[in-house]
Amino acid sequence: MALNPQLFPNGMPVPFMNEIFVLARDGVEFEVDKIPGAHGGKFKAKGTIYLSNIRMVFVADKPVENIIAFDLPMLYVHDEKFNQPIFHCNNVSGLVEPVVPENQHRALYSTHSFKILFKEGGCGTFVPLFFNLITSVRRYNELAGSGPEPRVDPLQAAQTPVDEMMRHAYVDPNDPTRIFLQQPTTESQLRRRNYHSVEGSI
Repeated sequence: MALNPQLFPNGMPVPFMNEIFVLARDGVEFEVDKIPGAHGGKFKAKGTIYLSNIRMVFVADKPVENIIAFDLPMLYVHDEKFNQPIFHCNNVSGLVEPVVPENQHRALYSTHSFKILFKEGGCGTFVPLFFNLITSVRRYNELAGSGPEPRVDPLQAAQTPVDEMMRHAYVDPNDPTRIFLQQPTTESQLRRRNYHSVEGSI
């Protein structure tokens, strides 16, 4: 996981080379633990989740203690679950490994637990696409010969084919998820090449 990835002025994440954005889901609440500098080490905010063939990016509606966004590489997410509690809203929870700078030791960084709570509308579009995408990313990564070791380059996921999955996605009329049939236009053709140049990793 990486803290405060680059964003365009409209809040859309600046894409990596070969990154394809699949969807955006507004009206979610995002929680994550073990954040240095956050109150009690926990961060919680409302905002938008962007899902691509490489990562999930949460962008807060308003900054909280200088934190505006989190980047969760799909290859670093594990133990994900869809939860349907009786008295609370549906949510997806899981663990994500930190994006460790190349010159630092993995032991200095903790695994984070995260939760995406669907506070507004249903989740019948987001949840199946998320689980199908993360399964495809893992399957393609195994076929490409890379194991799940923590130093694997998160950008390897860019080779995962997602076009077919997007064309056959079930759309839940109660779910405000927006599926990108075309890539969102941005005011720049800027493309990032790696995780380590700008972001603070945690």
